[in-house]
Amino acid sequence: MARPAVPRKVPGAGQRQLTQAAVDSLIGGDMRETMNNARRLAHRFGGVALDAVLPPHCAACGVAVDAPGRLCSDCWQGVAFVAPPACARCGMPFELPQEVDLQCAPCLANPPAYGRARSVFMYEGVGRDLVLGYQMADRTWLTAALADWLTRAGAALLADADLIAPVPLHRWRLFHRRYNQAALLAGAVASRADMPLVVDLLQRVRHTPPQSRLGATERHRNVRGAFRVRPSREGAISGRRVLLVDDVLTTGATVAACVQALRAAGAREGDVLTLARAAHPTN
Repeated sequence: MARPAVPRKVPGAGQRQLTQAAVDSLIGGDMRETMNNARRLAHRFGGVALDAVLPPHCAACGVAVDAPGRLCSDCWQGVAFVAPPACARCGMPFELPQEVDLQCAPCLANPPAYGRARSVFMYEGVGRDLVLGYQMADRTWLTAALADWLTRAGAALLADADLIAPVPLHRWRLFHRRYNQAALLAGAVASRADMPLVVDLLQRVRHTPPQSRLGATERHRNVRGAFRVRPSREGAISGRRVLLVDDVLTTGATVAACVQALRAAGAREGDVLTLARAAHPTN
């Protein structure tokens, strides 16, 4: 979706406005391209200068690497990336080659609430360390690299989605953590895919105990009714397919509650894109 030109006001010109197209006509296409090239060079050399002072480090272990947000070779090998063949519904990888569009046994026996889910890597080893560091250790500088991975892993979901939204944090948890990692990732993915982002689509209306301390059945009970679509946003999702972004898919309880809230407000479907997923989530 192309972004509309942003009108710019001319100082002292009353209500007259100068659009980007008018600016281009005044300075000329060649001049504008020269200015853009100058900005790119400044950004590039600025990055080189910063790397000379603060060399980039591996996102997982901290050893020196060639670019920010990269993993060293050892850590790269320690990440269990999700790759085909995988369940067409939940995205869980199969151990052996399977037919296309085949669903795993758990999804057939107990279909998840969401339409489809995809993840970048398994929630284990280095992958788990990356997620926990991003969640708890203020490693927000990883957002760009993680969003690149998410955009590739979720290409099929992005192609079908009408808009993107993050799984929300309760306001008290957001206050203590200071940022919602799902919102950071959702914003970066939306920018890369050039898709609408509704960062405040869902509200967490009830504070719940941390899911990590609970079993699968208790997790579903814990978040039941904990989310709703913000009333002012209901018109934005009517009949639309929403892509939810979060950091981890474990039992699927949180995203199930979110998708149920989306459908109750009129959404056609809700898909899920996460950085990591548990080895054997119970949907």
